[in-house]
Amino acid sequence: MKIENDSYARIVENLHDGLYLVDKDRKIAFWNKAAEQISGFAASEVIGKACFDNILTHVDSEGNNLCIGGCPLAACIADGKPREAEVYMHHKNGHRIPVSVRASTLTDRDGNTIGGIELFTDISNTKANQLRLKELESLALLDTLTQLANRRYIESEIHNRLEEKNRFNASFGILFIDIDHFKQFNDAYGHDVGDKVLKFISNTFLANSRPFDLYGRWGGEEFIGVIRNINESNLKDIGNKVRHLVEKSYLMHHGRTLQVTISVGATLVCGNDNIESLIKRADMLLYESKAAGRNCLTIG
Repeated sequence: MKIENDSYARIVENLHDGLYLVDKDRKIAFWNKAAEQISGFAASEVIGKACFDNILTHVDSEGNNLCIGGCPLAACIADGKPREAEVYMHHKNGHRIPVSVRASTLTDRDGNTIGGIELFTDISNTKANQLRLKELESLALLDTLTQLANRRYIESEIHNRLEEKNRFNASFGILFIDIDHFKQFNDAYGHDVGDKVLKFISNTFLANSRPFDLYGRWGGEEFIGVIRNINESNLKDIGNKVRHLVEKSYLMHHGRTLQVTISVGATLVCGNDNIESLIKRADMLLYESKAAGRNCLTIG
């Protein structure tokens, strides 16, 4: 069976995975529809630009910039060996999305490397979160700006987890999160830009949460994560991961890169806890993080 070139083009355009081609300098030459849908960047915005030029700027779970060192696509172009990795891609709206990437070389007819190919799959909990959002919206339990659970629903969730703890000894933890210097940020750039920051931080939580965890907006620039089936070490790792991802997220505003950081207080539920004691302890730990210089996590 012979397949025509235009058939190949249709197949590539209709993949569910994002796919893009780069030359040896990692300038983007092709960007399919799925790449547009996953990243938020239209092909017209990225073709001719380098993938590390405020576009994808992959980082790992500790926030290390892979464009500076450790880029799977760059390594593949350099030595001709295919690579697979899980990284965090920058979305056009500012947040980070977990993606599984597969990189391979692009060669000419003589086998010479002329660039690279990267195929990436969105591995975030998108569908489960979409169902959750519809449910919360119907019950008036959704924060309309951030599309996270609102305070009323967070309190209900913590109550349910406390009941589960009492009946089945099921452990859970709380992440109390606050955006550092947010008032100054709002004063400097305006509330419209501030709202965009709240949205991209919320999207970072949604894209990188486990299906059974819940993140919500407690009020203003404060958020709470209710993290189930966890020990202290895992809670600390999850809290630091979202902290690193927020730190490495950014918005482009009038040609400027805008970034913020978060401080986190993390605590596991104790046997005699109620909602008030649990939140109060997490809040005190958050203020310890603030006192320690911000952009850090304190657990206790």
